Amino acid sequence: MGFVDLRLLLDLLLATALGLVLLARVKEPRTLWLLRGYLLLVALAWVVQRYANLPLTSKLVDALVLACSLALAILWQGDLRRLMELLGTGRLDVLFGSQGADKLASGAVAVLSEAAGKLSQLRRGGLIVLDLGSDLRPEDFLNPGISLDAQLSVDLILNLFTANTPLHDGALLVKGNRILSAGVILPISRQGLNRFGTRHLAALGITERFDRCLCIVVSEETGTLSLARQGRLERPITSGRLQELLADAMAQSAAKPGSKAAAKPQAKALAQASARGSAQVPAPTRGPKSPVSTGRTVAKEGPDPHA
Repeated sequence: MGFVDLRLLLDLLLATALGLVLLARVKEPRTLWLLRGYLLLVALAWVVQRYANLPLTSKLVDALVLACSLALAILWQGDLRRLMELLGTGRLDVLFGSQGADKLASGAVAVLSEAAGKLSQLRRGGLIVLDLGSDLRPEDFLNPGISLDAQLSVDLILNLFTANTPLHDGALLVKGNRILSAGVILPISRQGLNRFGTRHLAALGITERFDRCLCIVVSEETGTLSLARQGRLERPITSGRLQELLADAMAQSAAKPGSKAAAKPQAKALAQASARGSAQVPAPTRGPKSPVSTGRTVAKEGPDPHA
């Protein structure tokens, strides 16, 4: 009897550990809710089968778990494929390790800020998606573009957004210090259809669907810098303000969920390190009709058809 109790205890401990690992690796709120509901349903099915003599209820709960499993397999096919790849290649350090190594370093913040500032001065349209933990996959885009896996640099960004080149109209996908792909076509948001151009709507569309990503937008018509996150667009901003926002987002992403207090000193240190690593690029000169940039208000401007 003692052996049976010990086995039951070990079973509960292993199941709890596996559930905690799964919950810890999921960062998207909506995905986390689905996973919590599924695990709760599995736990309910186990309790009914073991402790309740209810054959009909047990069958119904089992059928519900099976239906939910099939639904989740369809919804999470990209994540499940990545999980099988990691298990098959033995890359358990990626599966169980910290995600801090994948975050943008201070050098990357400086590179992105400088590149965005230069694009703004040159009046070149630009769209850069920063993956901060959403683990964006090709199926998340309308068109995954061209795979690059290149080192992040100012010159490469400027070259990719040169006018009349094949990839200049799409977005860059950046993760860590690498440019993963170029010419990416993003899903379009339906909000602000009469106020924003295509680039801004694409930035809103991807950040509406994934909380842990940012999108830098440079308007081709006015050179205005913008930053989209969680379906909201902050514009106009300077390259210095962009650097502060990126540093703050990187620090919050590296910190534990919910610990905003710990992220503030990290953001300040990251911004200072980025400022020392590169000269700040001035904002473009605008005409008398352009609004004064404070960098702290959500845009309420008119349409930007060429953006």
